[in-house]
Amino acid sequence: MEDPGETLYDWESEMATLEDELHESPAETLPELDNLLRRMLEESGYALTDPVVREGDEREVVAEYLAANEITTALERGGDGISAGDVAAAINDYRELFDFLVATHGSADADLGEADEA
Repeated sequence: MEDPGETLYDWESEMATLEDELHESPAETLPELDNLLRRMLEESGYALTDPVVREGDEREVVAEYLAANEITTALERGGDGISAGDVAAAINDYRELFDFLVATHGSADADLGEADEA
């Protein structure tokens, strides 16, 4: 079983690298950022392909990812109609999702640690 702390460290390391790349070439880095967030969501148990997602946080998280992913996909297909503002919006959505997943992953680790101590 993979150590949750290692997973969190890997995510944060990859995001730090991508942040540097985002400053240099945001549109070109967007697919890599999308890939990181997709993996994080899947590893966290979110069903990205399920068209009927449960109510609550999961629904909002998946919707936010899919909105950013739509911009990324359009950009990869040629970018017709995609503005710099759209790219910035997708990046901001991905960053918010990253922060949310790191925070919830960290609290899940704390819950596991407390359960181990009991």
